[in-house]
Amino acid sequence: MTIPMNKLRIIGLLFLILGLNSCSGDRIFEEFKGLDSAAWNATDSINFDLNSLDLASRTSLIAIRFNESYKFSNCYVRIISKDSSNLILENRLVNMPLFDSKSGKPLGKGFGNTITKYDTIPFQLNPRTSSITLLQYMREDQLSGIEAVGFKILK
Repeated sequence: MTIPMNKLRIIGLLFLILGLNSCSGDRIFEEFKGLDSAAWNATDSINFDLNSLDLASRTSLIAIRFNESYKFSNCYVRIISKDSSNLILENRLVNMPLFDSKSGKPLGKGFGNTITKYDTIPFQLNPRTSSITLLQYMREDQLSGIEAVGFKILK
């Protein structure tokens, strides 16, 4: 039994649309900022613009993409949220574990030597938040092994 070419095209288009739609997933925002030389400098502030987003009752996550040259088991990150007039709405230091404390295995998912770890931020974003700034607070001028830092907001 052969299927006419028009039906194959329609079926293929349907699968393409379903596949693209499923990629959007459960997020309304996700962005990663790559770091030069796979290192996060103490002076690097990583900014995410959230101006056009509805933040009411949303779950927010930070993400760190790291590799095997990262030498610590965790990463302290300062999260600063600001409104459109640059008024600080929230300023918190969070501890993000990157490796299991007993086994030493990396937490998160990835392949090869690159792992991405997501962690929920411990506060609800103020609906007036227009930007998020992330700073590393590890008492190191340069954190080797950090390839990118991201921010994600779920539906």
